[in-house]
Amino acid sequence: MTTQQRRRVSRFLAGFAALAVLLYLAGLYAARSGGLVEVERLFDRPLVLLGAAAVLGVGAVVIGSEFRSAASQVGFAALLVGGVALGVPVVLAGLAAGRDDGARHVERQVHPDHPDRALTVTETASSLFSPESDSRVELVTGTGWSARHWDLDTWVGAGSGYRSASWSGPDRITVTSDEGTAVFVLDPATGHPGAPQVTKG
Repeated sequence: MTTQQRRRVSRFLAGFAALAVLLYLAGLYAARSGGLVEVERLFDRPLVLLGAAAVLGVGAVVIGSEFRSAASQVGFAALLVGGVALGVPVVLAGLAAGRDDGARHVERQVHPDHPDRALTVTETASSLFSPESDSRVELVTGTGWSARHWDLDTWVGAGSGYRSASWSGPDRITVTSDEGTAVFVLDPATGHPGAPQVTKG
């Protein structure tokens, strides 16, 4: 392989590494309340995308460099060791953040008058190696690629106190837990939830 070909392949791999990072950042941004459901589902995968970016980045460096001198070989070895040292925490964080891949919907209630609005209850693992699960209540508005999710609350661990979530009016959601009752009033035009009205109980 000529030097020009090696540089071309190196740039190609580096471009795909940057693309993987950008896709992950898009998924991370979509994971916030109000984010796009499909973008989060497809791209909020730190282990896969950041791992791919790391592999492609190392490949770009290896292919794009000749390492003929002793100094370049030592420099690459130091870079590789540093990359491993930084990569291990990223992988572990990715495993922890990626536990939502095992999320399962335990309840979905569609608004009786608005089929494009749904109340969902999802269970996810509390931690990577924990058998316990968290309960997350969300409002989903819209359909397809325009669907957005709005976090209403999350209860951590088994026996966390979550009881129920339901439509309690045309534009009202009531969420009940051991701590009390929270009522969310939706904007009639957009369906977005406002701040909860909490009653301790």
